[in-house]
Amino acid sequence: MTTRRDFIKKSTLASAALMTPIPTDLLSNLQVGPAKAPELYLFSKHLQFLDYDEMSRVVKEIGFDGLDLTVRPKGHVLPANVTTDLPRATEAMEAAGLKTKLFCTSVRDITDPVQYNVLKTASELGYQHFRTGWYKYDITQDILAVVAKAKGELNRLSIACSEFNLQASYQNHSGHYLGTGIWDIFGILQEIDTSGLGAQYDVMHNVLEGGRNWQVGFHLIKPYINTLVLKDFIWVEQDGKWDRKYVPMGTGIVDFEKYFTMLMENNINVPISLHIEYDLGGAEHGKVPTISHQEVYRRIQRDRDYIMDTWSKCAQQ
Repeated sequence: MTTRRDFIKKSTLASAALMTPIPTDLLSNLQVGPAKAPELYLFSKHLQFLDYDEMSRVVKEIGFDGLDLTVRPKGHVLPANVTTDLPRATEAMEAAGLKTKLFCTSVRDITDPVQYNVLKTASELGYQHFRTGWYKYDITQDILAVVAKAKGELNRLSIACSEFNLQASYQNHSGHYLGTGIWDIFGILQEIDTSGLGAQYDVMHNVLEGGRNWQVGFHLIKPYINTLVLKDFIWVEQDGKWDRKYVPMGTGIVDFEKYFTMLMENNINVPISLHIEYDLGGAEHGKVPTISHQEVYRRIQRDRDYIMDTWSKCAQQ
């Protein structure tokens, strides 16, 4: 049986070598096919106030295919308890008829025993995709040192994931994060082993940071996309300063008709995670809501229905 030590040794040897970039067309995670209905998952952070059974029942009733389960600090499953709690959560989701394919982590360093155990346990339970932890720039420090660190860790992680039959996804996020501009994470993916690693493309964060240029970022990263995230926002002025404000799907700046059409034109059929970051009475932040549970569910249902209706409209054009 392959051990964590074997993984570390193998991935370290691979990272030490000067790797020849693999041609982009061989790395593509795009799945050619018709514009079928999207496989839609709900980010479980928004139902953190529910236990596994009730959460699964509600999500199935609303109409999602599954849950993007948080397996991270302060998540639905704590990393230290993964061997006991992830099987429990998985059993509850399966009993409700949900797919158990997607989960979200803070994993970056496969040499860490806790992080390693998260992936090992998820792999044994049949999960397929997970989001990694982020890397953040400190503008007072060496910017490129962050890129170098990420390149080494993500290369080792990818190699381990390929043996676990898992696909890691690095999400582009607005702010001082690696991947914000798309170019930096694209450069890393070009130069490392990507057999077990791709991109979780977040169109909202790309629009926020890229403005009218967001389509360039999409076309650049699209060969590596293996999962997607959906949410919407507007710009608001408060006390003389402009900032983003999350809003319900389809009421903000992101042109989802254009975006869904682009996904179809490029035959991108990958799992989609819906994030609801606008007001859910605190549930958007993983807290117990101050509004009724039914109102939380209604707002989630509204976004889910918007996605399915808009997707269907784009598919018919």
